[in-house]
Amino acid sequence: MTDTGGNGERIYHVNGRLVPRGSARVSVEDRGFRYGDAAFETMRAYGGEILDWDRHLARLERTCETLGMAAAVPDDLAVRVADTIDENAFDDAYVRVSVTRGPTQGKLTPPPESELEPTVVVVAQPLPRGGLPDHGGEPVWDDPAVVQTVRTRRIPDAALPADAKTHNYLNGTLARLELRRATSDTYAPDEALMRDFNGNVAEGATSNLFFVDDGTLKTPEPGDLLPGITRQVVLELADPEAFPVERGHYDLDTVRGADEAFLTNRTWELRPVATIDGIDVGGGPITSLLQRLYDERVEERCYS
Repeated sequence: MTDTGGNGERIYHVNGRLVPRGSARVSVEDRGFRYGDAAFETMRAYGGEILDWDRHLARLERTCETLGMAAAVPDDLAVRVADTIDENAFDDAYVRVSVTRGPTQGKLTPPPESELEPTVVVVAQPLPRGGLPDHGGEPVWDDPAVVQTVRTRRIPDAALPADAKTHNYLNGTLARLELRRATSDTYAPDEALMRDFNGNVAEGATSNLFFVDDGTLKTPEPGDLLPGITRQVVLELADPEAFPVERGHYDLDTVRGADEAFLTNRTWELRPVATIDGIDVGGGPITSLLQRLYDERVEERCYS
C-alpha cells in the first residue's frame, strides 16, 4: 500500500470538501490552533470499515459536549470519513477526525453555540492489513515496547476531564520529551509511563496499560486516565475467560514486577511490553490469547 491517494497525493476532508493534502488549510485564527480548543478521535479502518464506529462517534460527541460545543459534530460525519477512505483507495488505514470550535477573533471566552462555525477535518494514511496473521494480518509496530517511567504526571481529572479527547496534548508531549532525554546508544524507550499525583501508575502517553500478576489481568482504574476504546474491548474479551480481571490502583514496583504487560491503543491494538525502566517484563500466555481474540474480532467484523 502506498502513502498516496488515487491521484498520487493523499486526500483530506476539510470542512465538507475533499482536497489534496498540499491544499488542505485551516485558519490561523482557529481555536484548535490557538488554544487546543478541539476534540479528536483516532480510528482504524480494516478492509475499508471503521472498527467500532459507534463507540468513536459517541466519545467524540461526549468530548464536544464537555467542551460546550455539542452541535459541532456534523450529521454526515460518517459519510465524510467513508469518502476520505474511498478517495484515497485505502483498505486499511489510520483515520483521525478533528473537530474544533472554529476561528475567532482572539478572545479566550468561546462564542455562544448559536454562533458556532466549527472546523471539521478528516485525515487518513495507510496501515498494514489487520486481523489474523494467517490471513495476512500484521502489527504496525516492529518490536515490543520499551517503556520508561517519566516525572511528568497525568493531569488530574478535576483540572482537565480525563475522558475528554482534546487537542491539548502537551501533557503527553512533555512525557515523550523525557524519553528523548533518556535515549542513548544502548537504550531507546518508545513509550512513557505516567503516574497520577498519588504516585499510582496511570497510563502511557498515548496508550493504556495492562499487566499480569500471578495469573490475574490488571489495569489501572479510570480516574485520571483516558479509558480507551481498545482498553474497553480488551476487558470485554477477557471477561468470559478463566483468568480473573482486576481494575485498581497500582504502584510502580508492582507494575515493574509483573509477569506480563502490554499496551493498548487503536493503532497499536495490543503491543507487548519488553521492559519497564530497563527491567524485563515481556508478553506471555494471557497477552498472546488476548491478541488472538482481538485479531479474530477484527477479522469477523471487518473482513468477513
